[in-house]
Amino acid sequence: MGASAINIVIGGEAGQGLVTVGEFLSRALVRAGYAIVVTLDYQSRIRGGHNTFASRADTGPVTAPTEAIDLLVALSAETLDIHKASLTARGLAVADAAIGLGGLPGLAVPYKELSPRPLYENMAALGVLGALLCLDPAWITGLVREKFASRGEAVVAANTAVFQAALAWAAAQQASFACLPPPPRRGKRLMLHGNEAIALGGLAAGVDFCSFYPMTPGTSVIQACIDHADRLGTVCEQAEDQIAALIMALGASYAGARPLVSTSRGGFALMVEGVSLAGMLETPVTIVVAQRPGPATGLPTRTEQADLDLVLHAGHGEFPRAVFAPGTVEQCFHLAHKAVDTAERFQSPVFLLTDQFLADSYRDVAPFDLDALPPVPRPLTDVADPGGYERYAVTDSGVSPRLVPGLCPATVVCDSDEHTPDGHITEDLAVRRTMQDKRMRKAAGLAAAALPPDVHGDPDGATLLACWGSTLGAALEAAECLRQRGEKAAVLHFGQVWPLVPDAFLPVLARAARTVMVEGNGVGQLARLLRRETGAVFDGLVTRYDGLPFTAAYILERL
Repeated sequence: MGASAINIVIGGEAGQGLVTVGEFLSRALVRAGYAIVVTLDYQSRIRGGHNTFASRADTGPVTAPTEAIDLLVALSAETLDIHKASLTARGLAVADAAIGLGGLPGLAVPYKELSPRPLYENMAALGVLGALLCLDPAWITGLVREKFASRGEAVVAANTAVFQAALAWAAAQQASFACLPPPPRRGKRLMLHGNEAIALGGLAAGVDFCSFYPMTPGTSVIQACIDHADRLGTVCEQAEDQIAALIMALGASYAGARPLVSTSRGGFALMVEGVSLAGMLETPVTIVVAQRPGPATGLPTRTEQADLDLVLHAGHGEFPRAVFAPGTVEQCFHLAHKAVDTAERFQSPVFLLTDQFLADSYRDVAPFDLDALPPVPRPLTDVADPGGYERYAVTDSGVSPRLVPGLCPATVVCDSDEHTPDGHITEDLAVRRTMQDKRMRKAAGLAAAALPPDVHGDPDGATLLACWGSTLGAALEAAECLRQRGEKAAVLHFGQVWPLVPDAFLPVLARAARTVMVEGNGVGQLARLLRRETGAVFDGLVTRYDGLPFTAAYILERL
């Protein structure tokens, strides 16, 4: 990160509106041309507790959160107590005058004087922040108008008046704080969190059926699909439970729809039998599993990367699958598209692993080029010989011609029992072997289409940080810090964790002086998988499983 980076942390109780302040400010920063990484830390409760919304901004790329705080906006006295030790040398605290600053440098804001009603105090906080950051007020007032225009001009005017009054008050205080330098001229940017990008990637791949049962932090994938459902003709169904959500998706897929299911660890555990059913039916389905700490309910609103083993081995019996793990919001979009394409192409269940940190983390991204996306195959609607059609015809690739039932005279038979090529139940053991071999032949095609890991930097004689999923940003920043110290450093990031492409990464590991796996779990699940499949052994392991996301400082301390 550059020296101009600023980390703004807004803290308080659930229900105080800190997310509103954070989203307004972050969106204004993106529209002004700054890069951001947002980190949400919240407890599993509707009101009370202590939550934070952290927005790290810079004129250049930002890849990860940080512990150091430059601006601390305290909506509760507890926020000052918890975070005062993290204030940097230039750091300031902003708190209600009724709370006080507790001896910290900053501004005690008379919110009650600036806002005629408590409802508008969030706008007063935005005014103070806008003044301290030297942010053009038009970016925030424009957002206020967009947000409240539907409620009438009086509401827009009231919010704007409070914002302007707080802006003027803060400017008059002459607080000593380094403004954000002007950003470079950049094209239009979007502000999206990971789950929104996953939804958009799926929709761009033609997803037209979404089923789910709400479970944090996976629910917002489908919520984002619902936002676009009417315009795109997408059916979104909240099922009665997690089991039904996946079975609905399989039924929709059989009927020719392109399904997307989103859940989290406990919900996915209930879906496991349905995953095995998808393997036997050879029915395409894309499942998003948003990870959080366990076992059981664990920490339902925090982050972890401990479900790789679960997803990799979910379902009784043997059948091929693919598992993707995006590390950025851009990858969330593109790998969601790739996951849907892979499911359709190989008629197998495909998984996309994200986690609470990436799911909720807003970033600035360039608009996606939809025209550059490869076309996703569609099932057949007719065959030349309807009477001789076999849904599970034995092929060299293992992929059989998939026909949508009801669109031509052919009969499309499927069954959860072992079956003949035409779909009827059988207990012929020779046929069983033939059909299982046919299904497993798809694994070769999945491996050939698998994405190799990305290499960032020169691994020759370097400390190589290997990682997967959302740990990418922190690993990149840690590697950059090592280089600034005069050490050689590189990053190896797995955006697809199954099937593996050993030829793409074993030579990279061999060229490094030291290899360290960075994972958000306690045992190093990917490191163990790589050792089992390829014999690769890492020199070190950096783990995190306290519910918080990785930062560069966390990695460097443990190296």
